[in-house]
Amino acid sequence: MAKLLMWFLGVFFVLTKLVDSYEFEDFFYNKTEGAFFESVYGASAAAAPPLMIGLTIIHGAAARGAVCLDGTLPGYHIHRGYGSGANSWLIQLEGGGWCNSVRSCVYRKKTRRGSSNYMEKQIPFVGILSNRAEENPDFYNWNRVKVRYCDGASFTGDSEDKAAGLQYRGKRIYQAAVEELMSKGMRYAKQALLSGCSAGGLASIMHCDDFSNLLPHTKVKCLSDAGLFMDANDVSGGHAIRDFFGGVVKTQSLQNTLPRTCTNHLDATSCFFPQNLIGNVRTPLFLLNTAYDSWQLQESLAPHTADPHGLWHDCTLNNERCSPSQIQFLQGFRIHMLNTVKRFAASRQNGLFINSCFAHCQSERQDTWFSDNSPTINNKPIALAVGDWYFDRSGVKAIDCAYPCDRTCHNLVFK
Repeated sequence: MAKLLMWFLGVFFVLTKLVDSYEFEDFFYNKTEGAFFESVYGASAAAAPPLMIGLTIIHGAAARGAVCLDGTLPGYHIHRGYGSGANSWLIQLEGGGWCNSVRSCVYRKKTRRGSSNYMEKQIPFVGILSNRAEENPDFYNWNRVKVRYCDGASFTGDSEDKAAGLQYRGKRIYQAAVEELMSKGMRYAKQALLSGCSAGGLASIMHCDDFSNLLPHTKVKCLSDAGLFMDANDVSGGHAIRDFFGGVVKTQSLQNTLPRTCTNHLDATSCFFPQNLIGNVRTPLFLLNTAYDSWQLQESLAPHTADPHGLWHDCTLNNERCSPSQIQFLQGFRIHMLNTVKRFAASRQNGLFINSCFAHCQSERQDTWFSDNSPTINNKPIALAVGDWYFDRSGVKAIDCAYPCDRTCHNLVFK
């Protein structure tokens, strides 16, 4: 019994260290995915089951060394377009955090975020990937693709660590996926949209111009959902997110692959922050973000390392438990975000939808993308705002009033 107790305490200590070290961002994603499945599939299952799409492995990726962290081949899911959307393509780059050290990348390569061996064989296409006009009015009949994420650095790395058995080949994975899709008809696209959420939203910013350059005769635009990670102080006055991103950049030697338009005048870590990239993106870009992003609140502004006494614990799980002083801090974060995008928003070609919700990845959830009670700004839901911008039906520069004025939010609550 004593040995069993010591083993249990040892495991508990290790797990505590893993969470406290701020290395395993998948820990957060497990929580958000729980809320995601409950809100999306629980709601949609009653009406109609979501479209399930199988995994396609990119066998041609091996020749160019485009492999996941563990060396397995990358993959994607595709549902073909038809009718008026037969020659239109929507590419969604999957999100799912980052690894910021050799140890965390070794852990990650034993999950679906680092190996195709662990990826789901089928995934649901909902939200912006839905094939139903009533759920996805502007893109439902396009060729819709989800590129799986298994490199841990937003599809940007191109190095390796032989000693640890790690392949940091995110940039090659992106290139191999796009090359295969070009061969499957995307080269003839009349319209294309590169999108992504969270780490994938950052990737869509990183690769926006690359994607556009591949399709010089195509109407190309990009959408970043929940990808506006802010270089902001945490609740202790420290720099938790900068320290974390610095680890990602150092581990995968990203100084060699990040946009030169940024690294020629800023340090590499700064160039992993989208606020220092969006001003140099030439292709039309839409930023969809919440002013009080759940991920940034939990893992950037008030992680355990910045809040060792747990004063922010309840607030990070449920916005209704935030004290007036905590809300005041978050209002400052919102103002910082709005100031950051002022110049970006001044460009006629760019779009913006920043609502005052406690959420994350609103284009991937059916209830927040387009449903009877979707979040709105000026009575316009997210799907219609993105569609209006993409098809030039109207300019979209939608910025919500400050919390708690918006009663249409679908705020994430964690247990």
